[in-house]
Amino acid sequence: MTNKNSKGLGRGIDALFTEFAEFDNVDTSDERVQEIKLSEIRPNPYQPRRTFDEEALKELASSIKQSGVFQPIILRSSTAKGFEIIAGERRFRASKLAGKETIPAIVREFNEEEMMQVAVLENLQREDLSALEEAEAYSMLMKNLKLTQEEVAQRLGKSRPYIANYLRLLGLPEEVKKMLQQNEISMGQARTLLGLKDKKQILKVAKKVVKDNLTVRQIEQLVAQINEPQKKKKEKTIKKPYYIRESEERLMDKFGTNVVINEKNEKGKIEIEYLSSDDLTRILDILEIEFD
Repeated sequence: MTNKNSKGLGRGIDALFTEFAEFDNVDTSDERVQEIKLSEIRPNPYQPRRTFDEEALKELASSIKQSGVFQPIILRSSTAKGFEIIAGERRFRASKLAGKETIPAIVREFNEEEMMQVAVLENLQREDLSALEEAEAYSMLMKNLKLTQEEVAQRLGKSRPYIANYLRLLGLPEEVKKMLQQNEISMGQARTLLGLKDKKQILKVAKKVVKDNLTVRQIEQLVAQINEPQKKKKEKTIKKPYYIRESEERLMDKFGTNVVINEKNEKGKIEIEYLSSDDLTRILDILEIEFD
């Protein structure tokens, strides 16, 4: 990774564009705004946003019909035919709704890494990504750029626990993810559901949360009630020493998932549960384990 790509991501989208232009020896003051055919443009393949507010798009389309597009979108020449959007997909979509054939655009040279970072940063700066889309954006950066949680946090000006809390959402069952995406449950409610020891119960409890309109505090109490019998049953069956049970609790707090310590004749093993490949990556980051 070059110095170019390790700087500037916490300073805003304009700073990022300026920095990339500077390192690529591009004089942005002489950039030419071109009218590009909408039919030649494709969305950014790294766009984290999956849904766009239809009413807001219609309002923007109405404005574009009357006054045009004031701010050019940013494109790059595609390795295939045409162009890919770096920034400005809402304006692109609204222009199509408005019946326009072209849109004012600036074409810049961006590589895959830069394009991915800008796509995530532009959307995060708008602060209207859903919690799940934001989690998937962080996961995408980690996978494609081979970054740790700490490195993503540094690049985006966030704390590591902030990133970790979002990544945990990717361990939710698919149906519960849909509920979160559709705002049937909040991020706080979803995070509390992840406290269930028996992950198979998450969907059942999530449906109850929606049906009974439970608060986060009420969910915490419900999760504790569901977990307690399981905890007592496990302790009664296994009869673990206090220090083992205490160690399990501390590890569960640290990793945000179920942890079991099995000991026999002063030897044993530690089992750390993970719910998905993303959840495994999150745990490995906490352990600071990296692979070549």
